[in-house]
Amino acid sequence: MKQLEFAAHSPQRHRHPARAPALTAEARRTMNLRVAAVSDQTKAVVEKSVRVELGARAYDIFLGAGLLSSIGPRCAALPNAHAALVVSDENVAPHYLDSVLASLRCAGLRAESEVLPPGEATKSEPYLFRLYRRAVASGLDRSGLFVALGGGVIGDLAGFAAATFLRGVRYVQIPTTLLAMVDSSVGGKTAIDLPEGKNLVGAFHQPALVIADTDTLRTLPPREFASGMAEVIKYGVIRDAALFEFLESAFPSLSNAGVGALTEIIARCCRIKAEVVQADERESGPRAILNFGHTVGHAIEALAGFDRLRHGEAIAIGMVFAARVSERLRGWPPSDTRRLTALLRRFGLPTEPPEGMGWVDVQRVMAVDKKVGSGRPRFVLGDRIGHVESGCAADDGLLEEVWCHGGRQ
Repeated sequence: MKQLEFAAHSPQRHRHPARAPALTAEARRTMNLRVAAVSDQTKAVVEKSVRVELGARAYDIFLGAGLLSSIGPRCAALPNAHAALVVSDENVAPHYLDSVLASLRCAGLRAESEVLPPGEATKSEPYLFRLYRRAVASGLDRSGLFVALGGGVIGDLAGFAAATFLRGVRYVQIPTTLLAMVDSSVGGKTAIDLPEGKNLVGAFHQPALVIADTDTLRTLPPREFASGMAEVIKYGVIRDAALFEFLESAFPSLSNAGVGALTEIIARCCRIKAEVVQADERESGPRAILNFGHTVGHAIEALAGFDRLRHGEAIAIGMVFAARVSERLRGWPPSDTRRLTALLRRFGLPTEPPEGMGWVDVQRVMAVDKKVGSGRPRFVLGDRIGHVESGCAADDGLLEEVWCHGGRQ
């Protein structure tokens, strides 16, 4: 197996439709790493862990294959834990819910479940209140746990329910998508959406524990896996040029590396996020670098429709947009924009705005985004792959020009 070695942190335009382009043959070969990564031949992979040091709110992230069976004992080891409400969706539950419930019950916890429809529409007020009522009916008290078994939607929703039920109870994240493993399950951001925008009602509420079983990626559709890769690539752009270079050079053949390589990549992303969150838990400054590509990306996602574009697809477009703005304002090399665009396209991710989506509409949605400061949207911009800064303002005329004309000066 190819050994991953990450160095210390170093610092032609084509229109695509709103739906992600069909995967190329190369992209499909690359997606095969998902199958290789969870093959039975790699079950002996060493478990990895990452500690998020936040004082009394510190917690561990455990990563590796075959970890679902350990959920019960790990949850039972939390102080005074005796009951759990497992929240999942109709796509994930048939594969893993029974195993999770059995593990919790065998460890002595009273465990019940609530299964919700899949998709971003579930991250909304009706389903939040459905969880509240289910928690009351199951007798969950302040020593109980919400357990989020699924992707980012379930993690965000269950986390916000935990943050607000009985003025706050603990929750455990069990991410089953690549995007959730490297991003949304770590850091304590919880939220629901409003019709006006994404994640507009939420709270910072750290999980008590994160358990990422890479075996669950075997049931993840290729498009969802590619969406998660957008966030993996983002970590290379914002903080780790060596990771970005590794993805460029080795990822087409990474399927031969097996689960050890995939687990190390996920762990690397989690370490970067842990470091950033530890320095700025509530996003008052440095943590905002994690939003690279998200200022425009969230607007694209909302305008296109959450079920039309996946989160990672919208963020991929947003990252290329941010790179082009960085060329104008921060001296970002055009060659780095080309590298970023090429790597995203390798996974079948879109890199251009959807046809017919105008800048005026994007501006309107951005105006209610959380990343607005002093009435203006704030961007994460960089001077090279591996080094970015948050809180950057840009002239409206320049932003519109980049949106309309892309990389053409």
